[in-house]
Amino acid sequence: MKLDMHCEMILEEYREKLPVFKKLKTAVMDLVRHCLSENNIIVAGVESRVKTEKSLTGKLELKGYKYRTLSDITDIVGIRIVTFFSDDVDIISALAEQMFEIDWENSVDKRKMLEIDRFGYMSLHYICRVPKTKYNDPAMPELNDIRFELQMRSTLQHVWANMYHDMGYKSDVEIPTEYQRNMSRLAGMLELADEQFSHIRKEINAYRRNVQSLVATGNFDEVPLNGDTYRSFLALKPFKRLSEKIAAINQAEIYEDSLMPYYNILRSLNMKTIGDIVRLRNENSDSAYQLALIQLAGTGLDILANSVALLNLCIVYILKQGFGEAGLLHLFNALYGENDYNKDRAQRIYRQAKQINII
Repeated sequence: MKLDMHCEMILEEYREKLPVFKKLKTAVMDLVRHCLSENNIIVAGVESRVKTEKSLTGKLELKGYKYRTLSDITDIVGIRIVTFFSDDVDIISALAEQMFEIDWENSVDKRKMLEIDRFGYMSLHYICRVPKTKYNDPAMPELNDIRFELQMRSTLQHVWANMYHDMGYKSDVEIPTEYQRNMSRLAGMLELADEQFSHIRKEINAYRRNVQSLVATGNFDEVPLNGDTYRSFLALKPFKRLSEKIAAINQAEIYEDSLMPYYNILRSLNMKTIGDIVRLRNENSDSAYQLALIQLAGTGLDILANSVALLNLCIVYILKQGFGEAGLLHLFNALYGENDYNKDRAQRIYRQAKQINII
């Protein structure tokens, strides 16, 4: 189909402005990525494109009568942000409203559509301009006048849109009703899954906030031991005082070491709540310090890891429970990996513990 003269003029203007469109795409992508990074937002992907001449020609063939000039076509430059969760779209859109000038009259929230088979097109579409306060290129002043489309949708919406596009949308062959019905059912399932993922995340975040509150208020017996609660507990630096006391034996400097490797060890020692760990510390700190006195005597060590306190607490607990050298060997293998030195270390510490009547 041959374009009329009016559409040919629009197409010629597109060719002339193509370098500006490409520059605009790059500028917007840089702004979006910087904004996401600055706000610590992780998304599934950010895509961009400048409409090709072939694509624009097809658009003009179908709807050329709608456009007076090229500036009336608002999706020459398109940016798409794909979020992991549907409710993140609202967060991204709020940031976009701060970052760009929004053409509200031509923007559309397709999430408000109620048709079940339109799930994949329930994204939020903003028509935007880049304000000069955010980006300004004196060599291309028209860049700030050009509108572009910003799409925001969830991962499942994005997957569905791509599949539906390939299977039916814009297809030359009409899809039979029975297949359309099956696709609509699938769309409903995906929409429900999208909502449930967001709901589950909210519940998990609420649980974590509750756990952090319980830990902060010291209700340790009510807090089950798991990865999240253990991290929250470590933030209180529960072994700092004992570490400093041990370091003072040799006036040693303390360096930070991760205590996360001890999580599985504590679980294996039948610690079920954070309160169990607190009791482990309170009931065994004196013995752990006495053991450190023997370990450091005459060594001259002036640098110690902050994990020294928890390590000695675990050693003392294992020995008091009657697990002997075998228990110590298991501990060292878990911490350092299996090696020949661990057996010698277990034997030496076992002898040292006997000297102070831990066993």
